[in-house]
Amino acid sequence: MARRSVLSIRIVEGRNLPAKDITGSSDPYCIVKIDNEAIVRTATVWKTLSPFWGEEYEVQLHPTFHSISIYVMDEDALSRDDVIGKVCITRTMLAEHPKGYSGWVSLSEVDPDEEVQGEIHLRVELLEGGQRLRCTVLEARDLAKKDRNGASDPFVCVSYNGKTQESTVVKKSCYPRWNEAFEFELPDPPAENLCVEVWDWDLVSKNDFLGKVVVSVQGLQAAGHQEGWFRLHPDTAKAREERRRGSLGSLQLQVRLRDETVLPSHCYQPLVQLLCQEVKAGHQAGGVHLVTLLDETTTAECRQDVAVNLVKLFLGQGLVKEFLDLLFELELAKPCEPNTLFRSNSLASKSMESFLKVTGMQYLHAVLGPTISRVFEEKKYVELDPSKVEIKDVGCSGLHRVQTESEVMEQGRQLLQSYLRELLDTIGKSAPTCPPVIRAAFRQLFQRVGERFPQHQHTQFVAVTSFLCLRFFSPAIMTPKLFHLRETHADARTSRTLLLLAKAVQMVGNMEPAAGRAKEEWLAPLQPALQHGASQMRAFITQLVGMEEEEKGGEGWLCAPRTAVVKEGLLFVHKTRGKGPLLASASKKLHFCLTSEALSFSKSPGAERCGSIALANIRAAEKVEEKSFGSCHVMQVVYVDEAGQQETAYLQCKCVNELNQWLSALRKVCGNNPQLLHAYHPGVFRGDKWSCCHQKDRTGPGCGRTRHSITLQDWSDPLQPDVEAQRLFQHLHGLQQPLREKYWQLMEEGGPQNGPRGCGEGTPLPLELRRLFEALQDLEHCHRQLPPALLELQT
Repeated sequence: MARRSVLSIRIVEGRNLPAKDITGSSDPYCIVKIDNEAIVRTATVWKTLSPFWGEEYEVQLHPTFHSISIYVMDEDALSRDDVIGKVCITRTMLAEHPKGYSGWVSLSEVDPDEEVQGEIHLRVELLEGGQRLRCTVLEARDLAKKDRNGASDPFVCVSYNGKTQESTVVKKSCYPRWNEAFEFELPDPPAENLCVEVWDWDLVSKNDFLGKVVVSVQGLQAAGHQEGWFRLHPDTAKAREERRRGSLGSLQLQVRLRDETVLPSHCYQPLVQLLCQEVKAGHQAGGVHLVTLLDETTTAECRQDVAVNLVKLFLGQGLVKEFLDLLFELELAKPCEPNTLFRSNSLASKSMESFLKVTGMQYLHAVLGPTISRVFEEKKYVELDPSKVEIKDVGCSGLHRVQTESEVMEQGRQLLQSYLRELLDTIGKSAPTCPPVIRAAFRQLFQRVGERFPQHQHTQFVAVTSFLCLRFFSPAIMTPKLFHLRETHADARTSRTLLLLAKAVQMVGNMEPAAGRAKEEWLAPLQPALQHGASQMRAFITQLVGMEEEEKGGEGWLCAPRTAVVKEGLLFVHKTRGKGPLLASASKKLHFCLTSEALSFSKSPGAERCGSIALANIRAAEKVEEKSFGSCHVMQVVYVDEAGQQETAYLQCKCVNELNQWLSALRKVCGNNPQLLHAYHPGVFRGDKWSCCHQKDRTGPGCGRTRHSITLQDWSDPLQPDVEAQRLFQHLHGLQQPLREKYWQLMEEGGPQNGPRGCGEGTPLPLELRRLFEALQDLEHCHRQLPPALLELQT
């Protein structure tokens, strides 16, 4: 049984942001923090006060997280980045919107006294028969960093009944240990609260507030003593000036929190087996299929999520080929025209689109990557629309002349044709490298459409390109950042080039370039290239759907791992004392490759492997304090070497996104290791002590909590059938009555021969629906048997 909290967040755009640069503009980007820990950073949008990001993230969190904060920053190449404002959304606010929140949120100023994080370990007890109060301050962890050295100098003020006592100052630590006791006389009647405040000591300026905890003495009198970790809170009692809100601009966000309790696998077997049997049975003439009912009763806003869940579930069961074939057959059984086939957002269209993303992202990168990189690097001006052409001066050293409009458009046409030719040549050669499961899906689609429209052979090709070009290639060309093809958004000039290239690919995919020219006459000069591209695409599809000789001999390839490589890239190795294979390496920058078996490293990509760490030996993958190496992008991999000794490798990434991607990948592949650590040292052991908590025992227990459960979700994640089954259960559980009503409605529309007309509680349901409802009721019963603490987490 596993408890999961999954946060989906989409940062759409900003508007009316204040200007931070002397040019009267800003270079805004966003940082998303969960409980003050940076998780992701959006790309910077240059020179704008109304940026568009459109970036979407899904993060698996620990169920006890408290808030999510989105900071809007202005990037500055010469000095520290400016903070424009922030949006803070608490867990309570998200719980009030179980279906998610979508809308504009005003930015507010960042108050340093509210930038509080961390916990403090206290023991509070009554002495001498309730006459004295003792508060023992043991330690704190994960305090806010207030000094430029990446740490703080924390001390504690304990206040009760008008008296205050202070602890010693622990220098340069966000994980201080005090172990100091403070005693107070208990008046009659006793004062209500004991206040513990944490401060950062400063020699020159005023001390910085780090957080506070208030303990009720009345509750203490009933229990006698209280000990534990207390979350630090901001001081809301202090009077502050009204913060600016609204004048800092606003963000358009889409945020949704899903609290899930995933039951053991055997609980989902009746539901999974029923769905598999329905897929294997296929479409039966004269009846209403369960998949049809699901499609008809699922709302448009939920259809994408349901499609992803079904695709991943059937991939894990080795039935994705049969599932997609069933969807094609059911879709083609509806009244439809050849020229509008699969253009709607039906379950079939959404499932095929999701299937391509789940199984084909590496193929997409291999096909589009070179051309996209060329467009970004060349930054050439491409425009074919006369109404948008910009006339610019060209020439050199006094020999200036103005380009004519026709020259600019001809130059743009030649560049666009060059990009399109390169891209189509790559696509045409890619059929053998296309994943077999994708080839099989397109072959089935090609055959089904040919059977449905035998007089329109052209429709078979358009059906394939409607998914491959219109729903897969073109969106990735227009927004390469969202498909991880680039790390940054394109500037205005490059965006226009990519838009024109995506439009050209769409017209090639339509197989009728003349139709596109009729809508936009300025595309006429591109017509010969588009016609040649359509011929290339037809030849490619013919080869793609005709390759089946390698796929004979079983269906195991359908559910086989897509690749053994989980993540790879160059990382900088920080040397410390130790004897592990990484620490003995002479090179400081190595190429790392994470597979389902080990984390290996070599001097360069493709070079001979220098060494490796077995995944079974990894105990933790965590972040390292900024002060340890002067960088906030360092991670540590704690592992056990061949001699059984615990070692730590410190690896530096180039940015916060790469850091969290590596941490997520490591945590996912090592998530089932039985000996994962519950605590770790965020610092490094130098000299005779740890830099984080100043412990002198190198093998002593860690001072910070590990975060194994915090991971970024990705299309390439390993399949989790139980998670997908749980999400389908949650969706179907709320559809039981709509499923009943839709079934009889479809039976009525089918005519008297299909069964009784009318709906009533006593009317018998078909066997497949009765079995579905029984499976849902059994799962509901399993969830009701959970402990109350788990029940509270479920939405």
